[in-house]
Amino acid sequence: MPRWLVALLPLFVALEGCAGATSSTTVRLGAEQIPIDVSRPDGPGPFPAVVIMHDCSGLGPRSSGAPDRWARELVGRGYVVIVPDSFTPRGHPDGICTVPLSDRRRDVTPARRAHDAYEALAYARTLPGVDGRRVGIMGGSHGGSTTLTAMMAPADASDPLAREKGGGFGAAVALYPRCVLGDGVYRPVAPVLILVGEKDDWTPAEPCRRLAAAARAAGHQVTTKVYPGAHHSFDSPNPVRYIAARINLNAPGGRGATTGGNPDAWADSIREVTAFFDRHLGQTKER
Repeated sequence: MPRWLVALLPLFVALEGCAGATSSTTVRLGAEQIPIDVSRPDGPGPFPAVVIMHDCSGLGPRSSGAPDRWARELVGRGYVVIVPDSFTPRGHPDGICTVPLSDRRRDVTPARRAHDAYEALAYARTLPGVDGRRVGIMGGSHGGSTTLTAMMAPADASDPLAREKGGGFGAAVALYPRCVLGDGVYRPVAPVLILVGEKDDWTPAEPCRRLAAAARAAGHQVTTKVYPGAHHSFDSPNPVRYIAARINLNAPGGRGATTGGNPDAWADSIREVTAFFDRHLGQTKER
């Protein structure tokens, strides 16, 4: 057993017996020392779990707050939630929403962050009270793209995550991701749900519709729901606003994107996400 886990076991044993143990603790693991926050419901479990991958704003002072908002919803419904911080240890504590690719200090692409997701999955499976057979993944925007990447079936054994993907996440939710179909068909290793806003000018809905349609035609469980009138970050409590500095590959000149909450889409997305995870992760907790 790794030394960091031996040192932390007493903490998680204490949390198991603690009424209202929904607070977070932070540990560091992996070759790059990735911080991970853990939130858990009351009771001994075993609970299903969800790994949440943050968006381009990261988890620092400029965070959108979306991971925390989703964590509260999921913990309240009987899920342990694990949130890895991909940006702070790589020199971007304030996120990368306005940072050009050429100025990013280290690799923080969705492909690189998929490794963080599987580090978090491995860690979740060591925690007391977590059913390691029932772990899902979700994320919004850059975290949604990371989620789609993490769920992509390996082309062959040379894929660096081939082994991890073989017994990995049981279900995935990607919120307003950048959907890139390319010349092939998206083949996930488990069911995927994509939720996106109709008015999203940062990661448009139409590529996600096409990606899902091609995947379903090939026999894969990929579902898309598009929210009428909703923009990027429809799950935000903030008003809709346009920020010209944001890096946007879909905008003329490569910058400028609109984000903001949509109460109807937010309320429906809670129902969609929890029903999806309940169905595929075997959650039976009454609400």
